[in-house]
Amino acid sequence: MARVKALVAGNWKMNGLKASKKELTALAKKLGKEKPGCDVLICPPATLIATLKDAAKGTKIAIGGQDCHAKESGAHTGDVSAEMLKDAGASYVIVGHSERRADHGETDADVKAKAEAAHRAGLVAIVCVGETEAQRDAGETLKIIKGQLKGSLPAGATAKTTVIAYEPVWAIGTGRTPTADDVAKVHAAIRKALDARFGAEGAKMRILYGGSVKPSNAAELMAVPNVNGALVGGASLKAEDFWGIVSAYA
Repeated sequence: MARVKALVAGNWKMNGLKASKKELTALAKKLGKEKPGCDVLICPPATLIATLKDAAKGTKIAIGGQDCHAKESGAHTGDVSAEMLKDAGASYVIVGHSERRADHGETDADVKAKAEAAHRAGLVAIVCVGETEAQRDAGETLKIIKGQLKGSLPAGATAKTTVIAYEPVWAIGTGRTPTADDVAKVHAAIRKALDARFGAEGAKMRILYGGSVKPSNAAELMAVPNVNGALVGGASLKAEDFWGIVSAYA
């Protein structure tokens, strides 16, 4: 099994103003004193990417976007291209988050096109997959996940350009989390699918867990086989809480 360095990514969603820079500064101070065994990423709203990139200079914190358009430019009012994110200072971008799939009707094909756009611009694509509560209750979790992986991942994906994030939709922001055994089963299935499709590259791709990750459960979740980090929502908004998750790798 390839050794995979973990990534702990914070998704601020539609939260944060310029004053929120103080949270990144506080996190950077903690990272300066410690040497956690993981990479650290903050994905703020697009309006804050340049501001936080400047604040993160000289630190161990990378900055990413939360979504991108598939096209490089054009008549797409209100959208942001992967090239624009790169230009603003991003090095990663989240695509296919369940909130985008649900609120904006994004299909696997849409997510794949966005991942390809990320690669085109030189960004690492964090491709999200996950089942709803109804799908889980129907025993369709693995079927849904495998289908999303097949439809959402570009053919040329590599371990350097692509990260997978498993986020059970029913656990996001609800305080509910799967058991460690549940997570292990899904992550093992994801790893098997990646190995089958991408070979050695699939064995090295990072698979993050996302869904009500918090300081109190981070150590247990991060210790699960094939969990190579976390995609964190609400707990990433405060440096103290986010550090509580990052420190699971200290």
